[in-house]
Amino acid sequence: MTQEDMVVINANIVISGSTLQKIVHTGKQLAGSDAKGHYRIDTADLVADLISQFLLDREFDAYVGNSAHYAKLMAGR
Repeated sequence: MTQEDMVVINANIVISGSTLQKIVHTGKQLAGSDAKGHYRIDTADLVADLISQFLLDREFDAYVGNSAHYAKLMAGR
């Protein structure tokens, strides 16, 4: 999939506090700090990138192509 085939969607996604802490901790650990002890990482961008990569790796396109996945979600609306 090329960059032209993609669109950025801002969405509300529910994740646990412990998952968010893990992302921030790991991101800071990998980025390291500068001489003043500041971290040069945007953790919000990191969260977005991780979710986007997860959706690509887990073939979200195929998932949404299966109408059976909609039934449970649509029933509560």
